[in-house]
Amino acid sequence: MILKTILTAGAAIALTTSVYAADYKLDPSHTSANFTVGHMGFSKTTGRFDEIEGSFTDTAGSESVNVTIKASSIDSNFEPRDKHLRSPDFFDVKQYPTITFKSTSVTKDKLVGELTMHGKTKPVTLDLEMVGEGDDPWGGYRKGYSATGTIKRSEWGINYGIPGISDEIELVLHVEGIRQ
Repeated sequence: MILKTILTAGAAIALTTSVYAADYKLDPSHTSANFTVGHMGFSKTTGRFDEIEGSFTDTAGSESVNVTIKASSIDSNFEPRDKHLRSPDFFDVKQYPTITFKSTSVTKDKLVGELTMHGKTKPVTLDLEMVGEGDDPWGGYRKGYSATGTIKRSEWGINYGIPGISDEIELVLHVEGIRQ
């Protein structure tokens, strides 16, 4: 009887842990970091970073987000511009190979954290929206969010071309996590 109770309790704990596990690893094939920047008042240029990894936890009271972007993976759909963006004029990817975001606060609609880019760390607040969650038809459980906001690149010491190339950068981060 005692053994049966212990086994039943153990099974219940295992089931509860698997159903309510709250650690997610980002799925790089369904995660993107995008940006839009004004060009000389004539147009806007968009781009993205192709290499992103990270995780998030959505346990109530201890939510967190950690994202690392390989700076050299920048892609604005024009290789000469991408080469310039990787140079010391902009991201200086040889000296600063990664861009990181670590949350300090997560609420239903705000993601607050520290953005480290170009050797400087500054606070950033992004609007947060849960896109959806549910069982993956191939097994597992997934959850997705979008975070949006605007930063001034000059706050990170990236001043090249201002004001012709806008100081304000619109950011959009779409993440899909796989529960671990």
